[in-house]
Amino acid sequence: MSLHIIIDGYNLIRHSDIFSDLDRRDIQLGRDALIDTLAEYKKIKPHRITIVFDGLNAPIFSQHRDRIKGIEIKFSRGGESADSVIKKISAREKEKALIVSSDRDIVDFAASQGSATIDSILFAQKIAMASYVDKKAMDEDEGWIPTTKKKGPNKRLSKRQRRNRIKIKKL
Repeated sequence: MSLHIIIDGYNLIRHSDIFSDLDRRDIQLGRDALIDTLAEYKKIKPHRITIVFDGLNAPIFSQHRDRIKGIEIKFSRGGESADSVIKKISAREKEKALIVSSDRDIVDFAASQGSATIDSILFAQKIAMASYVDKKAMDEDEGWIPTTKKKGPNKRLSKRQRRNRIKIKKL
């Protein structure tokens, strides 16, 4: 089953240390930095990625839907919020979706639809770590490292939490 990562764009930008500094200078710089970072991430992990932004701050000549560097970008239409667009996509995608947002309303709705969710800050850390690990792997190929770490059932999570964890591990 392929994973569709749906990102609350401004939520991620404003909760991330990297993107928020650029966003304060110019909103377009924050969007571009996020798109560039996700394009690099997509080279490592080829998941389908959609970023949803509020159309209120959309570039003047932008369409409501676009594709840049393999990342699908959507701007909400007039009178519609990015939150409602994310909820619609979550309702349509159900278990295939991983919703990236720190907005409690979106997270609760997505979970009720069966979608996995991840906090914006945690997702920003994951994509930064994936980029770092990929660059390090290119520098040195150490191979397999033996370990004595035991694997076994500890306290079993609920089925929803296990599904959520599996999707987050794919990041």
